Amino acid sequence: MKKTLFALTFAASLGLAACSNPGDEVVVKTEMGDITQDQFYKEIKKIAGDQLLQQVVMDKILNDKYEVSDKEVQKQYDTYAKQYGDQMAAVLEANGLTEETFKQNIRFNLLQEKAKAEVKVSDKEVKEYYDQASQELHARHILVATQEEAKEIVKELKNGGDFAKIAKEKSTDTASAAEGGDLGWFSVGAMVKEFNDAAYALEPKTISEPVKSDYGYHIIEVLEKRDVKDYGTLEEKKDEITEAIRNQKADWPTIQAKLVKDAKVEVKDKDLKDAFK
Repeated sequence: MKKTLFALTFAASLGLAACSNPGDEVVVKTEMGDITQDQFYKEIKKIAGDQLLQQVVMDKILNDKYEVSDKEVQKQYDTYAKQYGDQMAAVLEANGLTEETFKQNIRFNLLQEKAKAEVKVSDKEVKEYYDQASQELHARHILVATQEEAKEIVKELKNGGDFAKIAKEKSTDTASAAEGGDLGWFSVGAMVKEFNDAAYALEPKTISEPVKSDYGYHIIEVLEKRDVKDYGTLEEKKDEITEAIRNQKADWPTIQAKLVKDAKVEVKDKDLKDAFK
């Protein structure tokens, strides 16, 4: 139960209160002057307008599309209450929350999980993942900044260039460069997806064309492959693999973007018009 979890609930609650019918009605009276709903709303926008709007809109969309029962919320709350015991009330107070506002947060997270659970995973994806995960690779790579340089290195290697020597001289991955580009043995999930898929598609002793990732351009050589000992059959691993793939595909920003698009969200406040971009 992290502080960010509590803060999210507080933000959502604040946003719902602040964004309802802003106007001249006084929110706070002081000897120095009053603060109206309109003034308060403008300040909220300055402090965290986009984030609050995203939270409030997503809460509305998710509650309309999915259902979370009070029983589900209470069950999750009881788990936290058991974990923190006598300190539960103090933890809530320290984060500026009540039992009610924390339950709002739990409900929102459960709604998110239901949205993620709708992500489809095909039998083909499961089989492809299994074929990779049941094997380990021993590979090496050379990482450079541009595609042009990567292509030149591939050409050099195909003309008999020494992979280890080139890696030491040119690879920007300093850790593996010192080892001639050697990455040792690894399995699925150890490398970024682009690298992972390209490496598993290679036969031993073959060199890839340049593979682009967020780190740059990789030239990969798979040295050896071996079966993972006692990995299990496809049928035995199917549920585990399905969940792993779903978690990979169900990144929240992507899901949120689709939900917002499907809901035809149109922001009328010009100061918040880019909140969902």
